[in-house]
Amino acid sequence: MAPDQPRPRKAPRSWEALTPSLAQWILDYMSSMGFAHPTPVQKPCLEIFRGNKDVVVEAVTGSGKTLAFLVPVVERLLRGDEPAKRHHVQGIIVSPTRELASQIHSVLVSLIKFHGPSAELLPYSKSDEKRPESTEPVIVPQLLVGGTTKAAEDLSTFLRLSPNLLVATPGRLAELLSSPYVKTPSSSFEVLIMDEADRLLDLGFSQELTRILGFLPKQRRTGLFSASLSEAVERLITVGLLYPHKITVRVKSLKDGGIIQERKTPMSLQMSYIVAPASKKLPALCQLLETLEPRPARSIVFFSTCFGVKYFTRVLQAILPPGFNVISLHGKLEPQVREKNFERFVNATSPTILLTTDIAARGLDIPQVDLVVQHDPPTDTKVFIHRCGRSGRAGRRGLAVVMLQPGREEGYVQLLEVRQTPITPLEKPLIMVSDEEADKASAKIRSLALADREIFQLAQRAFVSWARSYIEHQPSSIFRIADMDWLDQAKGWGLLELPKMPELKNKNVDRSLGLGIDIEAVAFKDKDREKKRLEELEKWKVEKANKAAAAAAGEGTEHPKRKKNEAWSGKAEQEDVKLARREKKRRRREAEKASTMTEKEKEEQKKLEEMIGQIRRQNAAKAAQGGSDDEFEGFG
Repeated sequence: MAPDQPRPRKAPRSWEALTPSLAQWILDYMSSMGFAHPTPVQKPCLEIFRGNKDVVVEAVTGSGKTLAFLVPVVERLLRGDEPAKRHHVQGIIVSPTRELASQIHSVLVSLIKFHGPSAELLPYSKSDEKRPESTEPVIVPQLLVGGTTKAAEDLSTFLRLSPNLLVATPGRLAELLSSPYVKTPSSSFEVLIMDEADRLLDLGFSQELTRILGFLPKQRRTGLFSASLSEAVERLITVGLLYPHKITVRVKSLKDGGIIQERKTPMSLQMSYIVAPASKKLPALCQLLETLEPRPARSIVFFSTCFGVKYFTRVLQAILPPGFNVISLHGKLEPQVREKNFERFVNATSPTILLTTDIAARGLDIPQVDLVVQHDPPTDTKVFIHRCGRSGRAGRRGLAVVMLQPGREEGYVQLLEVRQTPITPLEKPLIMVSDEEADKASAKIRSLALADREIFQLAQRAFVSWARSYIEHQPSSIFRIADMDWLDQAKGWGLLELPKMPELKNKNVDRSLGLGIDIEAVAFKDKDREKKRLEELEKWKVEKANKAAAAAAGEGTEHPKRKKNEAWSGKAEQEDVKLARREKKRRRREAEKASTMTEKEKEEQKKLEEMIGQIRRQNAAKAAQGGSDDEFEGFG
């Protein structure tokens, strides 16, 4: 008798090793995506959240949290023998931004394409036809984000499509749930997911979240997912979850001396810094892009303000190495433009740089981001990790570089060390920018502003917004506006002159930067705008000359109804107009009152007016004689 053959053991971290085992169509999806095994956050989350337990998941950025909640949600909604009733919502996923919600929805759609019955219904989400009834449980998702569609359109789609799983931003979701047509009864509602929970509260969605929780039954499964848990999230846990299981996944590394240090970012991500004055930051960025091997296919550069992104999108292309494209993403863009630009960056086939603000710092899983550069360090140190985490995701190697100015800003390195986010000097490739290269880059940017007044004006506004943002830095002892080298900053931004700002008050700074440029002569590239500007400029000059001539002749310096030295603000004329309106209203009210009086009431009113008139005449006579009008001596 042959000895018993040992049974092959399943790999301890394979998808097949999960208990209970995943459906075959989910395993097929994982295989097609190249996910050989669950990540450290996915394994415990799938094992716990697939049961009747709430979870709070804190894991480093890029650890695969999206699938950690999508798989359990999909499984929960598909169990059972009957499909959901029409207009009954079974699951909701809330995210803080449109981009993240769209990304979650995209991953969800790619997942359920492997589930035959659900895949058959996907085309109805893009057509005007009513979705047919299903005879078995299916996943029918709907994306709800503000800005791209109106609330009425989303409700119309909901009624036609009858989705059972919503992926939404808080504002639009609260609007939809307030409709009487949308049902979330305890008999059918299953699960609520809040992704980037701390960010939801940071962006001020607490009121919307309270409304949303009010529409949902308390007997449900809830999951909170985030890269970091704040005190606000802890309070939300006590309100929205029942006996939650906390899953925390951290990365640890071995420092010199055998000390184990906890990291908040993946080991595949290298975080470094460059010390460079403001005038050399952009040339250093260009050197980095040109010398990295292999050449970065997708790069993200973070700026502190929307106007900064808007300005550098216009001028950066002039100094970049050839072959790089520039795309912008910030909160002041129209929602449709934001969505379009994000898709362009994700699907770019040539080397592309995304210039953005912190709107892209959280949650977005952009594939194959090779390089992240922080031109402006974030005002909140918590955001630093999330910015870096756009690269080095899912085990892919990535590089994140922050640019610090020499001096106090170098203390940022020690601050990050204390907060368990160590960064090291960037050594390879070695970045060395000469003064000549900095001058050349600044001259190219200034030439663009000289050629188009629109760029000049945009530079002024962007620089002011950057200065305001710099003041808001939480470690104010490190980022001190009082220590700013304004001339070097102006050179780095390619300014033609420094704008008028309170920050420059009492500073011995030449606003003209010694360039000798006639700012008034800088013209708009657009001929219609330039024509209008010249007409307004000429009109202003004429008015100024007329005022000067009138002042020299001693005429026209006072308004007949104004006191001397009264401001020329138009307030006197406004008061005259108000008084005239009041008098007109009074007369109208008296006329309306008189029209409703009887003859006897009219006679009494007439006697009263005569008495009042007699008193006024007596008081006037006393005042003329120098007497007092305080005594009343009777009528007649």
